[in-house]
Order: sequence, then structure tokens, then C-alpha cells
Amino acid sequence: MIQQGKEKGKIIIHADIDLEDLIPGFLNNQLRDTTRMVELLDSADYLTIQRMGHSMKGSGGGYGFEEITAIGMRIESAAGEEDAAEIRRQVEALRDYLKRVEVIYD
Repeated sequence: MIQQGKEKGKIIIHADIDLEDLIPGFLNNQLRDTTRMVELLDSADYLTIQRMGHSMKGSGGGYGFEEITAIGMRIESAAGEEDAAEIRRQVEALRDYLKRVEVIYD
């Protein structure tokens, strides 16, 4: 069972113990992707950013990170509109989320 809750600035995610080997890599990839998206903004590659947002939207919930799904959806939409400012806001929101998220495996 995966549950979310906020506690003292931390975002607590309860995840199935079977995902313990997969989730750290998933989260590290998300952090790496934030850097990549900023680089892509510098070259105005909105299509690749849109694809990355779409991928986030699809994978976040599968690991129990509904907020990553929501951010991915907003990035995908902003990239479709070529809205660099909104993409930057969402990249920062993702970075903040990744800094604060704590996974508890049960």
C-alpha cells in the first residue's frame, strides 16, 4: 500500500517493500532529468521536454509518487505551449519535492 502524508516539511511516501530496490534509482533519474530539462530549455527543445513530461506523468504513479505524475502533466502541457517560465517553475517544484520526499518501505 502506498500512502502520502506531510510531516515537518518532509513528504512521507509509504511504498511496498518489493519496490525498495527500484525507487532510489527512479528518484535519482527524476533529479537528473531536472538538469536535462533546463539544458533543453536553453536550446528551446520543447518537443523533448514534452516527451520527458509525458514519461514522468506515466511513471510517477506506478511507483506511488502521484505528485511526480502531476508535475509531469504540467511540464508536458507547458512544453506543448512553449511556456519556458512554467517549465522552470515545474522543474523547481520537482526539485523541491525530491529534496523533501522520504520513502518508508512496509
